[in-house]
Amino acid sequence: MLLNLFGNQITKLPLKGFQDLINLRFLMLGQNRITTIKPEIFIGLRNLSDLDLPINSLTSLPPNGFKPLIALKVLDLAFNKIQKISVKAFVGLGELQFLNLDNNNIKNIPTGTFKPMNKLEMLVLDNNRLTTVTASMFEGLSRLQELYLRNNEIGKLPEDVFKHIPKITQLALSGNRLKTIDGNSLSQLPALKEVYLHDNPWSCDCKMKSLVSWLSQTRANLSPFEALKCTSPPENKEKTLNILRVDDLKCKA
Repeated sequence: MLLNLFGNQITKLPLKGFQDLINLRFLMLGQNRITTIKPEIFIGLRNLSDLDLPINSLTSLPPNGFKPLIALKVLDLAFNKIQKISVKAFVGLGELQFLNLDNNNIKNIPTGTFKPMNKLEMLVLDNNRLTTVTASMFEGLSRLQELYLRNNEIGKLPEDVFKHIPKITQLALSGNRLKTIDGNSLSQLPALKEVYLHDNPWSCDCKMKSLVSWLSQTRANLSPFEALKCTSPPENKEKTLNILRVDDLKCKA
């Protein structure tokens, strides 16, 4: 059973408004003007598998907002104005497999926010304002296979950043502010098939040795090498990472 309310200029959803639709599987609420989510809105939707809320006016995700949706597998929140996410925003979503937060205004995500979604396979955080990504952010996501972090403001990744998500096959980090990545962090992803690293301001000095070494050994498909260019130091500027040797990567004394 599907209910399509796409593009109706809805600004507010009534509390318990769907409680008699116990067999509803798909609820489409995209391209409206919804500003607030409350758990009481979704009471009764225990069989809902797909909730689409893109292109609305949500600015925050409150605690327990989706808690009644115990069977939900797909949650699309792209193209909203989300800035704040409660650490308990996704409580109850133990069956969720796909979460889309593309094109919001998210700057940080509290530790443990994603932990309730232990069956999540795909997480999209493209086009936000994230500056920091840590290992604790992904704690509990042992089944995650695809992680998209394109076009954020990430400047650094800890060496252990991927330790909780070893099953990643697709990793997108293009369009950030990364100057280097420790190759050991990527070595934690033995299942990696596709990795996108282009459009970052790579600083090709001695700190890049482990990454260049990893690039020479990995079987993963990489974003076009012509877009993987060094921005510094002067002797390596405009060189692509695939032509660099470890001996080319030096730091000033």
